[in-house]
Amino acid sequence: MAHAIVPPYLLARIAAVQDPGWERAAEAARATLAAPREYRPVRSRLRLSIEEGGTLVAEATPAPDREISDAQGRESLPGVLVRGEDDPATGDDAVDEAFDGLGATFDFFWDAYSRDSLDAVGSRLLATVHYGRDYDNAFWNGTRMVFGDGDGEIFTGFTRSLSVIAHELTHGVIEDEGGLLYRGQSGALNESLADVFGALTEQHHLGQSVSEATWLIGEGIFTDAVEGRALRSLSAPGTAYDDDVLGRDPQPGHMDGYVVTRDDNGGVHINSGIPNHAFFLTADALGGHAWERAGLIWYRTLTSGTVPSTADFTTFGRATLAAAVAEYGEGSEEADAVRNGWIGVGVLEDGPDAG
Repeated sequence: MAHAIVPPYLLARIAAVQDPGWERAAEAARATLAAPREYRPVRSRLRLSIEEGGTLVAEATPAPDREISDAQGRESLPGVLVRGEDDPATGDDAVDEAFDGLGATFDFFWDAYSRDSLDAVGSRLLATVHYGRDYDNAFWNGTRMVFGDGDGEIFTGFTRSLSVIAHELTHGVIEDEGGLLYRGQSGALNESLADVFGALTEQHHLGQSVSEATWLIGEGIFTDAVEGRALRSLSAPGTAYDDDVLGRDPQPGHMDGYVVTRDDNGGVHINSGIPNHAFFLTADALGGHAWERAGLIWYRTLTSGTVPSTADFTTFGRATLAAAVAEYGEGSEEADAVRNGWIGVGVLEDGPDAG
């Protein structure tokens, strides 16, 4: 299944608007909902080399291998190749922003967790820009990032947000590590992990501490006509936007507000606010750079091979606590922060059996 940054419930709301002043946005949303997003998973490729004497070794200093293509307003992939890894900037903002965003995401995973690209063995980073006409989304299709230019009334170009780029690329990391079923709570965890590492990539790129960061996903993709800052907020789910056209951000930050629905694969984009906020509470308690301790615990959990694809919030919460104990010890500040984070959103219960 292809993963998209703008949830279907938000596009459906825009598509239903009857106000003539938003005609272009409504038509763009309807077209975006109807457009196919083919999912094309592929096997990872190894990046290996042979030293003199015939010794097979992994590349010692990983670097990104990027290719940006231009769909030229069509809904076909990959489009025309316009920038490779060693090519200079093109002057096309979407092309160059995508190129830089792929690089910043690569740098984050390597610098923070010694992960060489999405599959940990140097896979190429591919992207297509200018997809469709007024296309109101960005998505990961199993092999590449795809960016629309937005309708210009509600959404601007999606390449301008590093958190969007890193969110979608993280879906590739999640898939490579075994995946989480994209439905219900496991699907919400899938979305949450993409949000967490999307936010951390942006913070890493800007050198921000927990207190300096915005904790927003998609900041900068709305036009000035929208009353809102971003698509989602990890620090305060439900507050990212409150607009006459878009409505109010529906994300809960606690199990008390958990949304039971059949839409959006069982509310994967809505209920992800709960594990998102658990991560924020953990990171906020630890302070400093969020990718160093809180992020490491979440990364260790994702890559442990012990989380089932059907994991619910409780299963994942306990897995992060186990990862914290394994990394830092029982009774450590880190383990306590993780435990309290999940208690704070109503996933784990307070008391000696919280873990």
